Amino acid sequence: MPELPFEERVRQNYDHPASMDTPYLVEQLRGLRAGRAIERPTYDFTKYARMQETVRIEPRAAIIVEGILIFESDALRELMDIKIFVDTDADLRFIRRMVRDIRERGRTVESVVEQYLKTVRPMHMEFVEPSKRYADVIIPEGGENQVGIDLVIQKIRSLVRN
Repeated sequence: MPELPFEERVRQNYDHPASMDTPYLVEQLRGLRAGRAIERPTYDFTKYARMQETVRIEPRAAIIVEGILIFESDALRELMDIKIFVDTDADLRFIRRMVRDIRERGRTVESVVEQYLKTVRPMHMEFVEPSKRYADVIIPEGGENQVGIDLVIQKIRSLVRN
């Protein structure tokens, strides 16, 4: 969407699956799985635009794809050997987003709250929360669930050994 004026890019709903370049992500994952390196795009959150710079990613035995909307796509799910949904309470998600967006993305408290109420929460309820049903494993309490994390690590190790 770099062709859109900045003011229009700011108003886009980036929490809707249609805002993601999922076909490109699928193409890149297929390349990695086939043993080819990729050039991963980078994004400037202050300009709401993809940057010219890329990051070279070499294929590995394990590829971790993270994101709140990754279970929305059948094509993406088909490329995953294990699908993990990390569940965190809404208040913690909001606080983390607030801190990150102010520190790293140049947002104001008001803009974060407005975006959360206008798009983040509604899109979470419509797309993210229901996508749990596609997960093989749901880890409650996010990164604080050491038992869940240990189980996932063991599963990943078993997949990499094969």
